[in-house]
Amino acid sequence: MFHKEGYKIIFISLVSFVAAIILIDEITASIPWLRMTLMLVVLFFFVMILQFFRNPKRTVALNENQIIAPVDGKVVVIEEVFEAEYFKDKRLQVSIFMSPINVHVTRYAMSGKINFSKYHPGKYLVAWHPKASTENERTTVVIENNTFGEILYRQIAGALAKRIVNYAQEGIQVIQGEDAGFIKFGSRVDLYLPLGTKVNVKLNEKAVGGKTIIAIKE
Repeated sequence: MFHKEGYKIIFISLVSFVAAIILIDEITASIPWLRMTLMLVVLFFFVMILQFFRNPKRTVALNENQIIAPVDGKVVVIEEVFEAEYFKDKRLQVSIFMSPINVHVTRYAMSGKINFSKYHPGKYLVAWHPKASTENERTTVVIENNTFGEILYRQIAGALAKRIVNYAQEGIQVIQGEDAGFIKFGSRVDLYLPLGTKVNVKLNEKAVGGKTIIAIKE
């Protein structure tokens, strides 16, 4: 199953793949080893496109007392920081870095009402750069429910990402685990939680979007 944001790119890639195979077959017909090598290279890139836009179906056990991972990737930051855009106070930041081979679907970390949703154009620094959160292309979304109050998540484009897709609209009600958007070709998502929230993951732990429990309310 593929994400709808990838349909156009997958179609273009398929056409390009077929055209490349035909061209390679004609040009290198007399050089079997080169013909096979080039075909394998073209096939490799096509498969990479397919796996990047995969959208695995995941059943989410809804729980108001849990914050779940919004994306697949590795936990790279767990620290107390000052969040300057919306809260303008200290929050607990948990960041998940996605490599190009991770699933790049963004899911809602909890159910609730969208209080804030804003897109920021910006640079394309590597996603782990300290200034990526404030200078890269990004979106900021705030969800509120009765258990955690407001939490903020930020989709951040990386060096390879050129487009962030965000489905969150202010005023709508969202459900934990549902599709919240997509980031194309490498990126990061930051979560900003209330101070005192019990974090349930460790640095360098692999997170699975819609499955891994990031934080709990005791």
